[in-house]
Amino acid sequence: QVQLVESGGGLVQPGGSLRLSCAASGLIFSNYNMGWFRQAPGKEREFVAAIRWSGGTTYDGDSVKGRFTISRDNAKNTLYLQMNSLKPEDTAVYYCAAARAGRGTGYDYWGQGTQVTVSS
Repeated sequence: QVQLVESGGGLVQPGGSLRLSCAASGLIFSNYNMGWFRQAPGKEREFVAAIRWSGGTTYDGDSVKGRFTISRDNAKNTLYLQMNSLKPEDTAVYYCAAARAGRGTGYDYWGQGTQVTVSS
């Protein structure tokens, strides 16, 4: 079955950096557009960033533009999110998700999430 497993979360001070990873299995990774989302306590899920199946096009949410970078390694079936200049408001559970390219039906698979806490 399809599995998306996030890792790399943790506690970091404001201004610090973290790199999240999402390891995919059970699917042909290069056939899927991928995305990162986050959800803070009491808030709705928020789009963070997305990347097309080839890695050639990326999209960033307004709140992370210029600070976060999404990338992927199709040879390793892995999605990444490099997070720099972290702020307390970035604290959330971060989820990766996979959407079959070309279908336009939204995200088909979701990971279990990894906690990111930004605090001094």
